[in-house]
Amino acid sequence: MIDPNTEICICNSLTAKDIAECIKKNNFQTIKEVFENDVCPMGDKCESCHDEGFNNDGINIPLVFSMVKQGKL
Repeated sequence: MIDPNTEICICNSLTAKDIAECIKKNNFQTIKEVFENDVCPMGDKCESCHDEGFNNDGINIPLVFSMVKQGKL
């Protein structure tokens, strides 16, 4: 389990909690919807949060998306 206050998208200053709230509020069903949304932009600048994570730790937006869909975040 990751700390909800962990910053995931450094360029947009979004934590795991921020991203999870955006996914839930907008009922995003695919990771593509998450990356292409204009409501709460994320992963649209340096894009390190798409794959390896900003700190190369594997904590990224797809991980947060998966945890939301599993009800873990």
